[in-house]
Amino acid sequence: MKDSFRTVAYLLAIPLAGLAVFFLWNWVNGGAPKPVATKTKTVAAAKSQPEEQHADALPRVQRRQHRGDIVLIIDDVGFDGQPLDRLTSIDPNLNFSVLPNGNRTASSAELLHARGFELLCHLPMEPRGDESPGRNAILTAMSDDEIVRTTRENLNAVPFARGMNNHMGSRATADRRVMTSVLHTLPKNMYFIDSRTTGDSIAGRVAREMSIPTATRNVFLDDIASERAVRHQLAELASAAETRGVAIGIGHPYAVTVKVLTEEVPRLRAQGFRFVRASDAVH
Repeated sequence: MKDSFRTVAYLLAIPLAGLAVFFLWNWVNGGAPKPVATKTKTVAAAKSQPEEQHADALPRVQRRQHRGDIVLIIDDVGFDGQPLDRLTSIDPNLNFSVLPNGNRTASSAELLHARGFELLCHLPMEPRGDESPGRNAILTAMSDDEIVRTTRENLNAVPFARGMNNHMGSRATADRRVMTSVLHTLPKNMYFIDSRTTGDSIAGRVAREMSIPTATRNVFLDDIASERAVRHQLAELASAAETRGVAIGIGHPYAVTVKVLTEEVPRLRAQGFRFVRASDAVH
């Protein structure tokens, strides 16, 4: 019986002694070993730190600053041999003002409309001096009824026109009666851009009084048809857009104008200028 008791006691003592040795060993070595997952996380964090520091050191990509809106209107469209293919490749928001008395008026308007461009009717109006505005022009000697009828005929000759601007017209746009009759003929929602061929023009003022959406030309691009002059005028237009928020420039389908616009419009876009349709600039 005693032998059996000693055997049981001995068997119980072995695991108790093992536990005591285990706890003693942990106490000597500073506690239980840390879990492997914690060590892995620490290593991963250490590896990612240089990458985070590198990312912080990289320059941040800045949004391109919007510097202003530019409206470009190409006047005198509607004749043989004009470089419409080159012009339409410059920017999708270029605007084209089509003369109603050109020999390719309808076909030019249809082509440009099919390509998604905004069109204006380039209304021929009486100038000061001897230069002729062409057939079916608005003259100050006309009666009110004649002005209305002639304006309507010119509008009907340019399909898809969203607005109108004057061709020449330094005498007619300074005459309140004439401008009132012209603007009274405009269909609802059509706008009028004053080309401002004279400082005496009251066309924009009369349009505002009649609650017709309107705006006024700021810069002529190619009165002097040289590359240097056109570049200078385009820079003036960009400066006006930056100062005013929006500016309107008028040019013509001259070879030098096409060359300068082809080169400079992408640069102006890259500098933060946006090219917009004339209908977005009127109010």
